[in-house]
Amino acid sequence: MIGTIIGDIAGSIYEFDNTADYNFPFFAPDAEFTDDSICTLAVADAILNNKSYENAMHTLCRRYPNPMGAYGGSFYQWVMSDNPRPYNSFGNGAAMRVSPVAWLFDSETDVLAQAKASAEITHSHPEGIKGAQAIAIAIFRMRKAAEKDSRIFTDVAGQFYGPDAFSRLPEPGYFDVTCQGCVPLALKIAAEAESFEDAVRRAVVYGGDTDTVGAIVGSLAEARFGIPPEMQAKALQYLPDDLLAIVSQFQSGVNK
Repeated sequence: MIGTIIGDIAGSIYEFDNTADYNFPFFAPDAEFTDDSICTLAVADAILNNKSYENAMHTLCRRYPNPMGAYGGSFYQWVMSDNPRPYNSFGNGAAMRVSPVAWLFDSETDVLAQAKASAEITHSHPEGIKGAQAIAIAIFRMRKAAEKDSRIFTDVAGQFYGPDAFSRLPEPGYFDVTCQGCVPLALKIAAEAESFEDAVRRAVVYGGDTDTVGAIVGSLAEARFGIPPEMQAKALQYLPDDLLAIVSQFQSGVNK
């Protein structure tokens, strides 16, 4: 889950001003956490504190109504509604926020069920649910694997998106916010990367929706490579105390 936050922060300032410089400042002074981190932490809060995904998401997002980059239009309406309902989205937000599920449940059956549950409160379209499940299963299988083989990610891409999953990727720089575009792309980047930092850098310079692609890739790369402690410590400095409290509880839950 920390990988999601790091990828989000690293990509935050390039979402609407893409960079082709692989050596971009990883933690830029004006970078911030965005809706991607908030939603991910809401999923963690729901699991850790026995809340519904809807309640945890609604409450935390209302606490942070104007994050850097803003919420998507339909999701913002959901956040502001007093009676929020799913709106059949297949946006990449379902995949971006799912990583806590893969760390806090211990069977594929539970991971698939909880990924679906975390998605369908908003992203109830089959592609939105599939995107969440694909990323959750990829993280889960990698974290459980004795050998961190990149083929785990390519196999998941084939399982969920077919043998030609990597032949239908969005063009570099194209602002694709769909699960069916971003999830195979993230799996490919994470499979080809040589380190956690390399994975996030590749995601950001690919362009498009950089904070969210960075967040999804970061979630995958964490399971494959781990995160350098100094990078994790730096990223957490961007979070306010209430979000740090969820991170701390999550880390305790994972390390039980």
